[in-house]
Amino acid sequence: MKPTKTLTLIAIFLGLLQAAGAQAEEATAASAAPDITAGPSSSPYRPDMGRLLATQGVSSVEGPAGGGITPWALIAGYGTRDSYGANVHYSTLRTQDFGFDTAGVAVGLFDRVELSVATQNFRARSGPLDSLRVNQDIIGVKVRLFGNLVYDQEDWMPQVSIGAEYKHNNGLKGLLNASVTALGAKSDSGTDFYISATKLFLSQSLLANVTLRATKANQMGLLGFGGDLHNSYSPEIEGSLAYLLSKNWAVGAEYRTNPHNLSADNQKDYYDAFVAYFPTKNISITAAYVNLGSIVAPVTHNNARQNGFYVSLQAGF
Repeated sequence: MKPTKTLTLIAIFLGLLQAAGAQAEEATAASAAPDITAGPSSSPYRPDMGRLLATQGVSSVEGPAGGGITPWALIAGYGTRDSYGANVHYSTLRTQDFGFDTAGVAVGLFDRVELSVATQNFRARSGPLDSLRVNQDIIGVKVRLFGNLVYDQEDWMPQVSIGAEYKHNNGLKGLLNASVTALGAKSDSGTDFYISATKLFLSQSLLANVTLRATKANQMGLLGFGGDLHNSYSPEIEGSLAYLLSKNWAVGAEYRTNPHNLSADNQKDYYDAFVAYFPTKNISITAAYVNLGSIVAPVTHNNARQNGFYVSLQAGF
């Protein structure tokens, strides 16, 4: 089954699961005798949403929970170790010559395991490649190894997670109809592996993250994997810093290094500056200024710097 179909099915499943939980809770309440001495209780079928606001981060453009362009050690959703959580997201970015959209679903289980599915759509908007479209599907998994973002405040222990992202590029469409290998990539699919360490300093309202990634991906995989210049895994570093203005607002910046595998694409590092708003645990909105560096500039002779504004909407529990 294609990941895009899987994404749709997961979204439907999450809706049914939440509805089933609500019905089960109502049925239990209706059948039970009232007890005015009993304290508040929660249903085992419904997510507890027990974690602090904003502690699931936002959705990255590749699906995992974290920042906009890099995963963090956080697990998606607000479920505690006894529950689960999930979210869906849609993000869009426009640069001078390109457009980029991504949508995805992420599920967090017991604040330990995260499963994610995302689809990316990239298109040229001007220049020699005008009307060229590229689609990529991503399936991700993340596991928290140790540490707790909130409770480990007495020492320097960060929350640490490992993860993997399997990516499949569906080829070039529109102007060209061919495999992405036509641009020089060695493969149309690949897997990124990463380890993330995230530390929240509650008293300073500061969050810091460092991610080390092993990858062959060109432009996150949108231009395939490997190339004529380099065809082995490269270690890349990613970092994020966020400051909590209040419980509902955060500002910050991210930086991500990238490999240079293709002579047709003088790929540079990514960076952004963002502001995120968390009105409730069910929704968040992120806006950012993003610089993606050069994208196939040797071929298109387009701007060597592709920068623009990014907006992302996330909903979940």
